[in-house]
Amino acid sequence: MATVKFAVVDVGDFLAKKQAAEPDLATEWAKLEELYNKKLWHQLTLKLMDFVKHSSLQRGDNLIQLYNNFLCTFENKINPLSLVEILAFTVQQYSNKKDAIAFLEKVEPKVKANDEALTLCKVLQGQIYLEQLNDLDATERIITDIEGTLEDADGVTPVHGRFYKLAAEYYRVRGPMARYYRAALRYLGCSRGGADLPPAERRAVALRLALAAVIAPTVYDLGELLVHPILESLQGTSDEWAHALLQAVAAGDVAAFDRVRTAHPHPDIQRADRQLRQKIAILCLMEMAFNRTSAQRKLTFAEIAREARVPLEEVELLVMKALAENLIKGHIDQVSSTVCIRWVRPRALGRAGARALAARLDAWCGAVAAAAGLLQRRAPELLTL
Repeated sequence: MATVKFAVVDVGDFLAKKQAAEPDLATEWAKLEELYNKKLWHQLTLKLMDFVKHSSLQRGDNLIQLYNNFLCTFENKINPLSLVEILAFTVQQYSNKKDAIAFLEKVEPKVKANDEALTLCKVLQGQIYLEQLNDLDATERIITDIEGTLEDADGVTPVHGRFYKLAAEYYRVRGPMARYYRAALRYLGCSRGGADLPPAERRAVALRLALAAVIAPTVYDLGELLVHPILESLQGTSDEWAHALLQAVAAGDVAAFDRVRTAHPHPDIQRADRQLRQKIAILCLMEMAFNRTSAQRKLTFAEIAREARVPLEEVELLVMKALAENLIKGHIDQVSSTVCIRWVRPRALGRAGARALAARLDAWCGAVAAAAGLLQRRAPELLTL
């Protein structure tokens, strides 16, 4: 029977050579050796997570050699998520990106007991498929495979932000735009609102998000983005018009939209012009219903046509689409050419909308108090009947 021989890693020899060959890092290598010999795995892990970021190790295959001659000898003794965090730096040094994928696939069985570590391992593969290999189908499979796991997780894990960034970049390339918008917002929510991004990237993300919110045909709640601090990065720049465009669309203000669109033409806006005008008209209808009390939500076709700037003969189709999308609830009276709206889909409100809603609640409370007072005054008469 043939004897299978395994390569033996001489950790001491590897660390000694490193200390001699790299005098500027000799102290660091010596500390790693000390922690390794004392079997202080947690402290060694923390040290490694910082050590792999050192600029001297970013050249060539230094990190690959670190794994093959050192880390692999105790990888089963350290936290799985920390292991994958360290290996995220290692895979960057594979010149053949398919070898990087194969390396991560071999890591998966070693960390499968930890959901977060396994998910991060797959996210790293997805990043390589998308950014290096341009394999969109493989990226989609990974996103589909791990999306459910993260949705079921308790709270927000350290992996959520990296997954949503991957998903956002994928949907930005392939679409649909609505999924990019939601994934990008979730990514910002997991990364302190994008505060850690460089200014130029932060501005680029803000512009892409504003355009996605405007263009995506199924996104009608733009309030969450309007109050997001990332839009501040557009102020005082040549892209500030995107914020104004977003405000106009969110309010269903067709006149303001036309002004911004004419002053700052953008190819994506021009390509989506027909669908976008219908979206603004629907948002205008929603605003009309929201700004009225329940007793005043009987709108005529003529009013809708005038405010939404659509032909009178297209108003009924517009209302039917809003009803079909579950954006409003009510009924159409074709005989009298009116629409009675009893419900509008809830949306994130800005300061002005919140003030209007508060005023309406105050008025409602006043009406209830008046009715209660009337009932109290008339109670004796009613009881003597």
